Amino acid sequence: MSDIKGIAHFSIPVTDVPKSRAFYCDVVGCTHLFSTPKGHMSFIDAGGVCLILVKQDRPVNPVLHDSEGVHHSFAIEEGKFAAAVERLKKHGVQVIGEEDRQGGVVNGPRVYFRDPDGTVLEFINLTSYKNDAHAH
Repeated sequence: MSDIKGIAHFSIPVTDVPKSRAFYCDVVGCTHLFSTPKGHMSFIDAGGVCLILVKQDRPVNPVLHDSEGVHHSFAIEEGKFAAAVERLKKHGVQVIGEEDRQGGVVNGPRVYFRDPDGTVLEFINLTSYKNDAHAH
C-alpha cells in the first residue's frame, strides 16, 4: 500500500530557462508560477502539477531519442486535444509520432514532440488508465 497521494513536482533539465519557459507556457499550455532571482529555475503549473525547469549545461539530450524513450506526458481534455496539436504545428513544432493506443495501461490518442532541448513530450487524450492493484 502506497502512502503517495500524488506528484508534488518534477524537474526538467533545460539549457535556456527563459526560452524553455516560453515554450512550456506558450506552446505546451502551462502557466508560469515563479522564477528564481538567479534565473536558474522556473516553476510552472501543468494542470495542477508543478514542473521545475532547471538550468543545465549543454547538451541536455546529446542523442535525440524517439517516442519510445523517456518522455513526459500531458493529459489534454478530449474537446481540446485537436486544438493543442494545432498549437504545436502553429509554433513550428514537429510532431515526431502519433497514435491511438487502446487496450494497454495508458490509453488514448496521443502525439509526441520535443522541447527546445530535445526532451520528448507527449499530449494525450487519456481515455482510460488501467490500474492493476495486484501488480508488483
